[in-house]
Amino acid sequence: MIAVNPLDSASVLAAFGALGVLVVIFAESGLLVVGFFLPGDTLLFPAGVLCASTAQQEPRLSLWQVLVCAAVGAVAGGQVGYLIGRHGGRAVLARTSRRRVKEAAARAEALLARYGYGKALVIGRFVPVLRTVLHPVAGALGVPVRPFTLWQALGGVLWSQTLVLAGYTLGASVPQVDDYLLPLVGVVVVVSLLPLLIEAWRSRRDRHRSSS
Repeated sequence: MIAVNPLDSASVLAAFGALGVLVVIFAESGLLVVGFFLPGDTLLFPAGVLCASTAQQEPRLSLWQVLVCAAVGAVAGGQVGYLIGRHGGRAVLARTSRRRVKEAAARAEALLARYGYGKALVIGRFVPVLRTVLHPVAGALGVPVRPFTLWQALGGVLWSQTLVLAGYTLGASVPQVDDYLLPLVGVVVVVSLLPLLIEAWRSRRDRHRSSS
């Protein structure tokens, strides 16, 4: 029996292939507290790399299957997260003792207020941690179903397909790039955290200006 670590993208891909992508991305996109601990960017990018790899691997990942599973997981997960938020999301957020969850919920609410539904739901998809809590927060705030569904689906497809295709492009153009997956994943993590760092810098700058 294969031991699977759901926090390790290589373990998930080796055990479940494209189906693992669907399940993990679904959970990360909407299951609130559970989704915080699952890989998102660091699963999609390596999946794309492995689709293009010439190495003999089992199971062999198919690009079209990974693309479809990633899109379905992202869109369906976002919609479920919205429903969770709409039916008791505020109570769940109020009861949680996790500081990261509360901070992310506050950032999600501020993002929706600052940029509006469309821009916030698309941008939020590309920000780790924020994308997990954004959809439940949107439901809790009473964002209308139709615009939410349209924009979260667009954001989910853009995010998931961009990362998979970026990994595939790199894997197809660089021989044996799968030998360097670990440092590549590290680069993806750093790049995906840049929006959070920029937003934190802007918040600190604004507080400094208001206090001076």
